[in-house]
Amino acid sequence: MKIKNLLYICISLLWMCSCSAYKNVPYLQNPEAVNDFTGELPMYDAKIMPKDLLTITVNTSIPEASIPFNLVVQTSINSAQSNHLTQQPALQQYLVDNEGYIDFPVLGRIKVSGLTKNEAEDMIREKLGPYINERPIVTVRMANYKISVLGEVNSPGTFTVNNEKVNILEALAMAGDLTVYGKRDNIKLIREDAEGKREIINLNLTNAEIVTCPYYYLQQNDIVYVSPNKTKAKNSSIGNSTTIWFSATSILISLASLVINILRTPSPW
Repeated sequence: MKIKNLLYICISLLWMCSCSAYKNVPYLQNPEAVNDFTGELPMYDAKIMPKDLLTITVNTSIPEASIPFNLVVQTSINSAQSNHLTQQPALQQYLVDNEGYIDFPVLGRIKVSGLTKNEAEDMIREKLGPYINERPIVTVRMANYKISVLGEVNSPGTFTVNNEKVNILEALAMAGDLTVYGKRDNIKLIREDAEGKREIINLNLTNAEIVTCPYYYLQQNDIVYVSPNKTKAKNSSIGNSTTIWFSATSILISLASLVINILRTPSPW
C-alpha cells in the first residue's frame, strides 16, 4: 500500500508540474480584460522620425505643373540579357536628417519629423499653394519602415513593413513565432525616440491586456528580443541528451532510495 501511495504522489506531482508549465505557454489567457475594456483606443498612425527615408509624389490634372516637385534620378540595374548595367529612372527619395528636415524641390528645407503621413501631406500641399493653381494630390510613404525580431524565434531577422503598421503579434508571426524555449511573459521591446532616447520595455504575451497597452503597435526601427527560458539556459551548457539522461537518472535514484527506505521500515501491523 505504501508503494502505491508513493507512486500516486509522484504521478500527482508530475501532473501538477505539467499544468504549471502549460500556463506559461498560451497567449492572451484572459480575453475578458480586452472584451470588457471601456477605454478609448486611438487608431495607430506612424510618425516620421530622423533617418526615415521618404518617397513623396505630387500629382495634378496637368502633369507639367507637378514635374518640378517630382525629381527623377537614374538608378543602375544589371541587365540579365546583355550582362551590363543599364539606367532606369526612379523617384528621388528624401532622407530625414537628425534635426527632422528634408530638402524638397522648390520648397527648400521643411521639417517633417514628428508628423504623421497625413499631417506631412497636408503641410506640403499647403506649401505648394503659391506654385500650383489647383489642389494637388500629395502622397508620402516611408520607404524604410522596418522592425527586427531576434532571440528565441524560429526565423529571426529584419522585416520591412509595407503598410507602415504592425503590432507585436504580427512581428512575431513574421519571425515564425516563438520556439518552445521562448519566454512568453518576458518579451523585450527596444525603442529609440526622435530625440535619440532609448528604452527597454517588458511585454507579457500571456496577458491579454497587452492588446490595449501603448506598446502593442511597433514603431519603425523597433527591436523585439525574446528571452530564453531556464530550460534553454541549461541546454546551452549541457547537451540535450546529457541533460535528459542526468535528470532521468537522478529521478530513478531518488525513487529507488524512497522505495528501499519504505521496505526497510517495519510494518506496525
